[in-house]
Amino acid sequence: MGLLDVLQQVVGGNAEKHFDEVAQNASPDQLGAGLAAAMRSDQTPPFSQMVGHLFGQSSASQQAGVLNQILATLGPAALSAAAGGALGRVLPPGQTQLTPDQASQLSPAQVTEIAAHAEQAHPGVVDQVSQFYAQHAGLIKVLGGAALAVTLAKMKEHATQG
Repeated sequence: MGLLDVLQQVVGGNAEKHFDEVAQNASPDQLGAGLAAAMRSDQTPPFSQMVGHLFGQSSASQQAGVLNQILATLGPAALSAAAGGALGRVLPPGQTQLTPDQASQLSPAQVTEIAAHAEQAHPGVVDQVSQFYAQHAGLIKVLGGAALAVTLAKMKEHATQG
């Protein structure tokens, strides 16, 4: 059974129950595109809140990974003032990557602010962060039913067009 077959069965059903099956059949690019659509949707919380929530549920290594993705997209200088300068306090001058230990010093609320600032400065960061989380599909489930339903619906839409 291919991805489209799985999506046909799932969309309109219980997205949370079937998400693992879809994630196993989808490529990270397909999953990332669906997640990006959910993060931009008016049917889900704002991107920044979703990133803060995901950050709070992530391991220290995943926390560093998503923040490093944001840093790579915008650069440390662009984010130095975000969240009251929280990033600048944990990222020494000249360093462009956070370690898991440094990332774990930030709160989900601070990451929500950093993500909001990043999205405002560079809307394409939504796609970059979505691709990162597509590599960690198990985390996506913490976003809840609405976000999963939008993700799966967008994946189905892309699959039927392609």
